[in-house]
Amino acid sequence: MSTIWVLGNGQLGAMMRHAGLPLAMDVRPVSFAPEAPVPDMAPDDLVTAEIEHWPETDATRRLADHPNFVNRPVFGRLADRLPQKQLLDDLAIDTAPWRAVDTTLDCHTLFRELGDRVLLKRRRGGYDGKGQSWLDPREGTIPDDWRGAAIAERGIPFDEELSLVGARDRQGRLYFYPLALNLHVGGPLHASLAGLDRLAPLQQQAETMLGRILGELDYVGVMAMECFRLGERLMVNELAPRVHNSGHWTQAGASISQFELHLRAVAGLPMATPAVKGPTVMINLLGTDRNDAWLSIPQAELYWYGKTVRPGRKVGHINFCSGGRASLESPLSALRDLLPDRYGRVIDWVRDNLKGEAA
Repeated sequence: MSTIWVLGNGQLGAMMRHAGLPLAMDVRPVSFAPEAPVPDMAPDDLVTAEIEHWPETDATRRLADHPNFVNRPVFGRLADRLPQKQLLDDLAIDTAPWRAVDTTLDCHTLFRELGDRVLLKRRRGGYDGKGQSWLDPREGTIPDDWRGAAIAERGIPFDEELSLVGARDRQGRLYFYPLALNLHVGGPLHASLAGLDRLAPLQQQAETMLGRILGELDYVGVMAMECFRLGERLMVNELAPRVHNSGHWTQAGASISQFELHLRAVAGLPMATPAVKGPTVMINLLGTDRNDAWLSIPQAELYWYGKTVRPGRKVGHINFCSGGRASLESPLSALRDLLPDRYGRVIDWVRDNLKGEAA
């Protein structure tokens, strides 16, 4: 079997490598460090990526130029929010009204066309709430360093944030996980909750939207679609052409994780629709030191990334999967006692959204 090289050796690349081990797949994440060695690649090797953006180094240039870099044209198109928004408009898929921030645009035009709340977003990068700024109507000007480098969006008063992770194989067949409900605090994702019965009525709408995007791009592998819920209507916020933080729950809650599903698609292996085992919770660990006592909590599945701990940095996550709401109560209570106080609101959010689900 061909080697699969991954642009990037962060936690997503590491989890892809781990997912490939049971299938004897040779998955090799490649560092972005300037001194990283240039891989010795065979003509039939495959290339994928753990992130949309990568620096120019000898190693990354070697991977990016390989003829078997799966989805290579897609990254340039979706890594920039301008062509990403244009794609959604071309497909008539609902997204927040927006404008490109060019040299001629003025604040008065933006507020007239987009409403009272206008959010500036850097076209490239800027995840987890970074690279974003609310435009102040009192200032009356757009800062020069945003011109030509940003889009402006209408601020959407959404009800909830959801995401759908799906995949497409080389034959154009589609595979989807259930919608996940997400909690963002100050930008970064703090928790995801999948397998909620109340989200099922929105599933087909979400699958239709993401399916059209995957087909239009002739995409192979896993893609994530982040959405706002406005009543019974979904609006696409952003797309990620890769495995995604909000899909980490699949490691515990599905028969095939998002990482394995992506590798199968890229390698042309047989695919299957993942079976969901039950309601599943993913808690992101941000800026908190490792606590081995987490391992004593029944049902807790810890993924520790081995990073240096810094405030707000994603350093790991914990998954819980259960056959019902009642069996998650005790583990969640135990985890709350072992996390910083700021996680109290996160655990409460999970509990509140499990109410009404089957016990």
